[in-house]
Amino acid sequence: MNRRQALFTIAGAALPAWAAKAPMAKEYLVYIGAYTAAGKNKGIHAFRMDVKSGKLTDIGLAGEVVNPSFLTIHPNGKNLYAVSEIADYQGQRSGAITGFTIDYATGKLAKLNTVSTKGGGACHLNVDKTGKNVVLANYGSGSVASVPVKDEAGNLGEATAFVQHEGSSIDTRRQGGPHAHSVNISADNRFVMVADLGLDQIKIYKLDPAAGSLTPHNPAFAKVTPGGGPRHFNFHPNGKFAYTNQEMKSAVTAFKWDAANGVLTEIQVISTLPADAQGFPNNSTAEILVHPNGKYLYCSNRGHDSLAMYKIGKDGLLTHFGNTPTQGKTPRNFNIDPTGQWLIAANQQTDNIVVFRVNKNGTLTPTGQSLSVGAPVCIKFVKAA
Repeated sequence: MNRRQALFTIAGAALPAWAAKAPMAKEYLVYIGAYTAAGKNKGIHAFRMDVKSGKLTDIGLAGEVVNPSFLTIHPNGKNLYAVSEIADYQGQRSGAITGFTIDYATGKLAKLNTVSTKGGGACHLNVDKTGKNVVLANYGSGSVASVPVKDEAGNLGEATAFVQHEGSSIDTRRQGGPHAHSVNISADNRFVMVADLGLDQIKIYKLDPAAGSLTPHNPAFAKVTPGGGPRHFNFHPNGKFAYTNQEMKSAVTAFKWDAANGVLTEIQVISTLPADAQGFPNNSTAEILVHPNGKYLYCSNRGHDSLAMYKIGKDGLLTHFGNTPTQGKTPRNFNIDPTGQWLIAANQQTDNIVVFRVNKNGTLTPTGQSLSVGAPVCIKFVKAA
C-alpha cells in the first residue's frame, strides 16, 4: 500500500485551562477504520499521537480486515472491535464483526475471532459500559443486534439479541425501508438509542447487559423531521441533552433527555450550512460530536466539505458560529482526543486525515498535518499504556 505522509509544522501553544484539567496521557494510539474495496488499504491503519504537540507518527497497517467502516474500543482499553460493512458473510446476508487485542508497545492489532452481525451492511457499533456486549447497527437490512464478549480475552459469541426494524418514510429513494445507522448507549447503561435513517426515528431500547437483550422501550422512539434521515447520535456529557444529525436535510436536531424515564423531547432543528450555502448541492451530513467540555458541538458536511460548529447553551440549544473546511473531500467520521485539544477529520474521497487544534472558544485551527490514509471513515483514540 502506498502511503505518503505530508510535511507539517505545528505552532506551539500553551495548553488551554480546560484541557490542562483533563486527565492527561503522554500518547494516544489513533486507529483509522477505512474502506478496503477500492484496494487503497487492507484494513485498520494506526498512528501514535503526542498529546502535547498533536503530532502524529505513522505506524502503518495495524490489523487486516475487510471494510472496517466503524470501530469501537472496549472499556478495558485492551480490545478493539470493527464491523465489516459487507453484504454477505459465510453465504448469508450479513455483515461481520471482528475482535482484536491491542498491543500498546507497537500499536498493532492481534485478531481474535469474527462473528455474524445477523444483518447486511453493518455500519456502527458500541460496547456497553459493563464490557459484556457489543451492540451494533445493520444499515442495509435495517436491524440492530447485541453480540456478547464471551471471555476475558475479548472473543465474541453469537448474537444474543436481534431486532428487525419495519416501516418506511417519505423519501421513496432513500427511505423505502428501515436503515439503522448508529447505536449509542446511555451513561447509566439502561438504554440503547438507534438512529434509523429510513424511518426518521431514534429507536429506544432497554438494555439488559447480563442477558445481552434489547427490548423496545415505551416510548419506543422519538421522531425527527420527515425526510431528515437521522444518521448518528451523541449524548451531552451532562446527561440532560442529546443530538442527532439529519443526513438528508443537512440539519441537527437537539433533544432534551429524560434519563430517568428514557424520553427524548425535540427542542430545536438547526442547519449545518452557513446562510450563503443553504441548499448546497448534494450535501449530506455524516458525524456529530459534543466536545468533552460540553460547550461545543461539531457536525461534518459531505459536499460542502466542512465541520459545522455550534455553541451549546445551558438550555441545550445550539448557536451556529461558523464552518471550518476539512481540507479534503467527503469528511465522514471525525473525533476529538480525550483531552479536548485535537480534532482529527477523515476525508474519505481524498484519502487523507487532517489534524486541527481545538481553541478555547471552540474554533478549529489546522495544524498543518494532512496524512495519507486510503478511504478513511472512522477514527478512535486509545490511551497508550
